[in-house]
Amino acid sequence: MAGERVADEVDEALPFEESTSDILAAWRVYGVAAGHSPRTIDSRRGTVERLAREHDVRTDRSILDAMHGAATGGHTGYASVPGIPALRDAIAARVTERTGVPTRRENVLITPGGQAALFATHTAVCNPGDTALMIDPYYATYPGTIRGVSALPHAIAARAEDAFQPRADVIAAAAKQTNAASLLVNSPNNPTGVVYSRKTLEGIAQVCRDHDMWLISDEVYDTQVWEGAHLSPCALDGMAEHTLVVGSMSKSHAMTGSRCGWIVGPVDAIEHLTNLATHTTYGVPGYIQDAALFALNQGTGFETEIAAPFQRRRLLAQDILARQNAVSLVPAQGAMCLLKNARCVASLAGAPKRPTIMPPIISIRDAMLSSGSKTFSARLMRCAAMSLRRAARGFSFKKPVR
Repeated sequence: MAGERVADEVDEALPFEESTSDILAAWRVYGVAAGHSPRTIDSRRGTVERLAREHDVRTDRSILDAMHGAATGGHTGYASVPGIPALRDAIAARVTERTGVPTRRENVLITPGGQAALFATHTAVCNPGDTALMIDPYYATYPGTIRGVSALPHAIAARAEDAFQPRADVIAAAAKQTNAASLLVNSPNNPTGVVYSRKTLEGIAQVCRDHDMWLISDEVYDTQVWEGAHLSPCALDGMAEHTLVVGSMSKSHAMTGSRCGWIVGPVDAIEHLTNLATHTTYGVPGYIQDAALFALNQGTGFETEIAAPFQRRRLLAQDILARQNAVSLVPAQGAMCLLKNARCVASLAGAPKRPTIMPPIISIRDAMLSSGSKTFSARLMRCAAMSLRRAARGFSFKKPVR
């Protein structure tokens, strides 16, 4: 009964107008657009996918060969729950090199993808009824992940006028008001494409220290930085013991379906998270981990090769959308998506002056380019026209209640 009471309180306090049926319906639309139904050809005709951040190139054949070799070689039984030692060592070395924070195998837990890591980290740091802060705009699963651990998601707006860099004073006010247990940040950011600056991250770190909050840093796009540099907040003074970093092979190595991610954090936290994994996922298949290890061992050049098409498409999309005045683009510094700002649409159409930020966005896909840049251009312009029509009708997406 106590669990039901907490669940009721969570539902009551949640400042989001969304339901399970709404979410399932949204993913059904994605399934059709992505070709996951028998109606693929008819349903996809004239469709511009703007939902999931998915590579249109498949996992590299060499990685699949490594996976196949590991499976046929017998690595199909239970694997070590925290992850095979060699993969944990490789991730520890990667983190040490990129952040300067000395990281050992004991600081790493392998998870079934970044999403499982997000769920596990919130399970670890939030008690039922705790408030977990997150930055808005946010990735679609964030509020549901927090609700799933019986915590209360509280969105903090990053504003267009601040270039979508979260403000420390606003976060501090929310932390004080809610006595929050954690803060979830994502840089490079989905869906804005913004890379958080050192000043922004130092401000966030100070708030976490002042309010004794855990910082959960979603860094799955850390290999897709087009401007500036990625800084992991765990590298800031005093933050290694306050931060749980979420990483994944999905974006960096086009291994979305393999479901291999990780959590990096303090040793005692990783021990507790390993205990949680023992009673939930019981680890990640060994042949998947072997393939991930092979992929990481290909070095940064391989990661750059995977990221390069998205940089080219970003430049192409910016050039195309610069030729129209229906929507503007938030300058994308990283990640594989572009965020449209329809503020000018509202003005042109006589709609309310309040800015309307249209969620996700434009997926820049090779499929769009298969018929040449003219087709790509036409589809992007169609997106812009759709935004204009919606603004003219006063269309708005459901947003958090402020």
